[in-house]
Amino acid sequence: MIRITLLFGLTALLILTGCREPSEVRTAVSPDKKTDLWNGKDFSGWIRFIAVDSVDVNTVWNIQDGVLQCSGIPNGYIRTELDYCNYKLHVEWRWVEEPGNSGILLHMQAPDTVWPRSIEAQLMAGNAGDFYVIGGTNINERQDPSSRRIAKRAESSELPAGEWNTYDILCSEDTITLIVNDVVQNMATGATVKSGKICLQSEGKPIQFRNIYLEPLR
Repeated sequence: MIRITLLFGLTALLILTGCREPSEVRTAVSPDKKTDLWNGKDFSGWIRFIAVDSVDVNTVWNIQDGVLQCSGIPNGYIRTELDYCNYKLHVEWRWVEEPGNSGILLHMQAPDTVWPRSIEAQLMAGNAGDFYVIGGTNINERQDPSSRRIAKRAESSELPAGEWNTYDILCSEDTITLIVNDVVQNMATGATVKSGKICLQSEGKPIQFRNIYLEPLR
């Protein structure tokens, strides 16, 4: 009876706290239902970070007609306040004019800096679906230690500038799958970070985002 009670208690604790990196004190949230990360109205639940103190962050990140707008200059990102693990992330993006560079940083670790320890799901035009390891992170598929890029597996499935693209990203323990416009572009295994914050990059060109939400893994 004691063992059963202890097991029940531990199971309840895991459900309440989500998942935890072995080396981290903080606890990450694992969604049990569809959860809007961005409400389409304001920056509740998000932190905006840029690398230049003299620049007004409102000129870099702002909201118009339910769309999250990013000027791309200077470098930086908007990130979730909370850490997350074991989820399906859905993000829609499009280039305003000329395609450029951006990305989604997964399992981001503090502190805020350019660029923080994380694993990037690339958004550079023509390369959406690439992985980049940042700040000492690693994955099994990285065969060349001199390069931080792990190229996508298929031809580009991106749409032209002005059209909305979809990124569906599955993060399950140490495995990450990248799906661009319904095409599986890449998979990483053995990721050295399994949870953290989610960031959208500002990196050179105007870009827009919308419909940012999490779903539980099926």
